[in-house]
Amino acid sequence: MKTQQNTLFDFEIKNAAPLAERMRPQLIKDFVGQKHIVSPNTVLWRAIKADRVGSCIFWGPPGTGKTTLANVIANSTNCHFEKLNAVASGVADAKKIIDEAQKRLATGKKTYLLLDECHRWSKAQSDCVLGAVEQGIILFIGSTTENPYASLTPAIVSRCRVFEFHSLDEQEIKQALKRALVHKNGLQSFDVEMSEDALDHIAWASGGDLRKAYNALELAVLTTEPNENGKVVVDKQTAVDSIQKKALSVDESSYYDMISAFCKSLRGSDEKAAMFWFARLISAGCDPMLLARRLVVHSAEDVGMADPNAMVVATSAMKALEKIGMPEARIPMAEAIIYVCRAPKSNYVVNAIDEAFDLAEKYADAPVPNHIKYNAYQRSTDQEKATYLYPHDFGGWVEQQYLPDVLYKKDKN
Repeated sequence: MKTQQNTLFDFEIKNAAPLAERMRPQLIKDFVGQKHIVSPNTVLWRAIKADRVGSCIFWGPPGTGKTTLANVIANSTNCHFEKLNAVASGVADAKKIIDEAQKRLATGKKTYLLLDECHRWSKAQSDCVLGAVEQGIILFIGSTTENPYASLTPAIVSRCRVFEFHSLDEQEIKQALKRALVHKNGLQSFDVEMSEDALDHIAWASGGDLRKAYNALELAVLTTEPNENGKVVVDKQTAVDSIQKKALSVDESSYYDMISAFCKSLRGSDEKAAMFWFARLISAGCDPMLLARRLVVHSAEDVGMADPNAMVVATSAMKALEKIGMPEARIPMAEAIIYVCRAPKSNYVVNAIDEAFDLAEKYADAPVPNHIKYNAYQRSTDQEKATYLYPHDFGGWVEQQYLPDVLYKKDKN
C-alpha cells in the first residue's frame, strides 16, 4: 500500500497562515520567554490574571512576543479588542474605534486598542488617542521595535507603563520549536524527526527572533521529502540551508546602543570590547566613516592632552578609510582603536571648551580689553590707545590681560 505523503501544495491550502502565526499562544501559560515581565508574581502576570492591565507599551526586538502577549491579554480579559497597524492606519481609524469604545463603555465593557509599530504614528496621530486614554475610554497597548522614549511623543509614554522585551535565548527558541513539531496547529501531521544539532543551529542562527526560527523550521520541513517510512528527517545541513547566515542587522535603538557601547569602551580603555563593538557594527552594515569620526572625537575628548598623538593616529586612520576603503581600512582603524584605548586618559580638553562656551554665553556683551583690540585704525582717545605688549620682545611670554575685565577679575580672585 502506497504511503500518502503531504505535499507543499496540500499543506499551504489547509494551512494558509505561516507557522509563526499558527503557533501564537492563546494563554499566558503557553507564552515563551520574557520571564522578567511574564512569570508568576510579576506585575504584568498578576495584572493579566486579575484583568487589570492598563495602558502599556511593549518595546523590544522583532520576534520576541510583543504582539503575541497583546493577543494573550485579549484572550485573558473580558474586554473588547481592536487592532491597528500604524503603517496602514490614521486618525480616522483611531477616532472610529474611540467612538465605538465610548458606546461600549456605557454598557460596562472596556476596549483595548493594540497599535502595532506604534513608533510610526506622527505626533498628530498619537495626540488623537491621548484624551481617550486619559479618560479611560480605551486601554492602549503599543508595540514597537524602537526606543519609545526617543521615538514616541512624551505625552503617550507618560500615560503608559513601558515593558522592555529581550531577545529570546537559545533554550527558549528550542522549546518553542519542539512544541511546534508536535502541536496540531504546527507540523504534527508531517511526522518530523529532527536532530538536536539541527534544532541547535536554528536556535542560534535566529538571533533571538522566534518568528525567524519558525520560518526556518517550516521551510526545512516543507522542502524535505519524507523517507520510505513516511518520516521527514531534518538534519543540520538542511537547517543550515533553511536559515543560512545568522542575521547581523540591527534596529535603530540597538544600533545607537552599540555605538554608545563602542564609545564607552574607548573611554574605558577596554580594547577588546571596543574592537568587538566595532566588528558588530561593521558586520551589521554601519557606515565605517561614522565610527572613524567617533574615534577622532574620542581621541580628543577622552585622551586629549594626556597623549596628543592619539588625534594624529585617529585622523590618519580616517584618512586611510577615505582613501583605500573597506575591508582593508579596518586594519588602520583597528590600530587607532587600540591606540586610543591604551593611551592615558584626560578630559581636560572637553571640560575647557565646555567652560569656554558657557562663559561666552553668560558674558556675551563683555568688551574686548583696549590693548588687544584691532589696531589698524585710529583710536579716538588716549585710553583706547593702551599699549599692547608683544610677547616676543620679552623672550616669548609676558604677563598681560587677555580676558574681558569681568572675567579677568574673577580669574584673579
